[in-house]
Amino acid sequence: MIRDNLKDIERTLKSGVRLVAVSKYHPVEALQEAYDAGHRIFGESHVQELVAKHEALPQEDIDWHFIGHLQTNKVKYMASFIGVIHSVDSMKLLREIDKQGKKAGRIIDVLLQLHVAAEETKFGLSPEEVVDMLESEEFPSLKNVRVVGLMAMATNTDDEEQVAEEFERVRKFFHFLKQNYFSDKSEFKELSMGMSGDYLIAQEHESTLVRVGSSIFGERHYE
Repeated sequence: MIRDNLKDIERTLKSGVRLVAVSKYHPVEALQEAYDAGHRIFGESHVQELVAKHEALPQEDIDWHFIGHLQTNKVKYMASFIGVIHSVDSMKLLREIDKQGKKAGRIIDVLLQLHVAAEETKFGLSPEEVVDMLESEEFPSLKNVRVVGLMAMATNTDDEEQVAEEFERVRKFFHFLKQNYFSDKSEFKELSMGMSGDYLIAQEHESTLVRVGSSIFGERHYE
């Protein structure tokens, strides 16, 4: 079933759009099934669960993405292996990722989380806060963390026009940052937008990473 679901979703993706299989709350067996079907990018949002699955699935070609809200004191547990952290929402967190990246002897790729949704409950930075971060004296000194793009979540609504408008705002801001702060950085190229309910809209607004879970694995198994 998982193999078929992956194929069905991949057929709907535009060229250049990569699928992050959101595997949180799903058992290792389900991830193994997706791996055996050829999938390599998995998204987790709880550090403890991520570490356990990383240890249970030791394949070195798995690209682990952290997509949840991240506390600074948890960065150290995944610094040695994480592929991309999608949810950087403060300079404090960016600083800690840099610190733990240095300890692990590697550069960690991150996305800055932009807040565009109407819900106040969602995390993220305002455009002004992103600019302040990039223009700070501290930012250029961070050598073990690399900003490769933006992540955003649209409002949880059936209003597709609103969702599209929010994704478009993120797209425009991404290009503003590319032109003004990352013009010489080829790695600044990722836009993580779109989940099971809205990824088709997101990819119309240049999303390069879509985060899909239930459409692949079925409903979550809460533990």
